[in-house]
Amino acid sequence: MRLMGRVIFPGEAMGEVVKCEDPVVILGDIDPEKGVVEGCGNIADKVFVFPRGVGSTVGSYTLYALRYYGNAPKAIIVGEAEPIVVAGAIIAEIPTIDRIDVSKIQNGDIVKIRKNIVEVQNR
Repeated sequence: MRLMGRVIFPGEAMGEVVKCEDPVVILGDIDPEKGVVEGCGNIADKVFVFPRGVGSTVGSYTLYALRYYGNAPKAIIVGEAEPIVVAGAIIAEIPTIDRIDVSKIQNGDIVKIRKNIVEVQNR
């Protein structure tokens, strides 16, 4: 299945999906030193999928801290990227795409991201 979205930060990536069904409080739900999202799992070297982020502007630096500690995801796919996710993805240089129907992507799927296209291989 191919999904088309909007590129927030360009790049190519391929990997296994770790998906959060609910919006992610970037500052509170993510532990950048461990690369773990509360209730979702380890996102280090995975493709992180979630509907949208919430929280304060410090959340952008949480995404940067993931990169700093070596726990950044290979890519981010988000239904709706608000300014916190946009700024964080850019400063952390994480390939990010939004305006994707994340309900079509499941935990464990393998996805390939190229330009504005997400190719989904179901588990």
